[in-house]
Amino acid sequence: MFTVHLFALAILATAQARYIVLRDLKIQPYVIDVANLAQDEFEDALSEQTFESVHPGYLNRVRRQLGSMSTNPDGSANLNLKVPIARGESNVLSAIGSASGIQSANAFRAAGVKPGPGYSAAGGGLALDNINGHGLSVTGQHIPGLGNQATAAGRLGLINTPDHKLGANAFVTRTMPNIPNLPNFNTHGGSVDYTFKDKIGGSLGMAHTDLFKKTDYSAMGNLNLFRNPSSSLDLNAGWTKSRSPIPAFNHNWAPQGGLTFTKYF
Repeated sequence: MFTVHLFALAILATAQARYIVLRDLKIQPYVIDVANLAQDEFEDALSEQTFESVHPGYLNRVRRQLGSMSTNPDGSANLNLKVPIARGESNVLSAIGSASGIQSANAFRAAGVKPGPGYSAAGGGLALDNINGHGLSVTGQHIPGLGNQATAAGRLGLINTPDHKLGANAFVTRTMPNIPNLPNFNTHGGSVDYTFKDKIGGSLGMAHTDLFKKTDYSAMGNLNLFRNPSSSLDLNAGWTKSRSPIPAFNHNWAPQGGLTFTKYF
């Protein structure tokens, strides 16, 4: 059981940078897509998970809405909220919140497991956005069955024009497992992303977890297929790999991707 839990936390560490580039929303909690981890069936569900890559969440297209909801390939949903609480000439301070991997009880029953908490991860925090594309955030989140996390993240807007957006991102996450005999650990990483006319873009990302001597890499692309003032449809595709002296955590380059539908409100 301890080995299974150790493996679970290694996968969790891999997911730390999965959505570290958040473009026009600048900074908000990255999404950990550990969907369908029902409580008593944790070990069985874990072995069947397909994890997304270390790539942008593409929760871009900032509008006057307070948030958005997007879908995952497994049928679950992600909810993101961002509410401005203070404004200056060049900066906006916002309260942010997110819940990822939201599932209905019927989805759990269809998978043959009893209903879990209904989500993969949920949290909130504060984000400071600058008119030039820079940003900072401090967030915390809870992952049912695994523990809690605290994250500090930053974004530097290198180019921020209507046609071209180039940014550099960095983060550090402290994971505090609620599993006995497993210590707290850190994951840190960064990425560079580019977008052309909010239509097509790409990113290169890397994240490292020293506890498992594990480094994750990604090269991802995004194509917007459809967009109107209240929704968008995006295609994400690319490659990821992981390197570690522990054979179970070693993975060669493998394709990742899927369609994401986002509804703004």
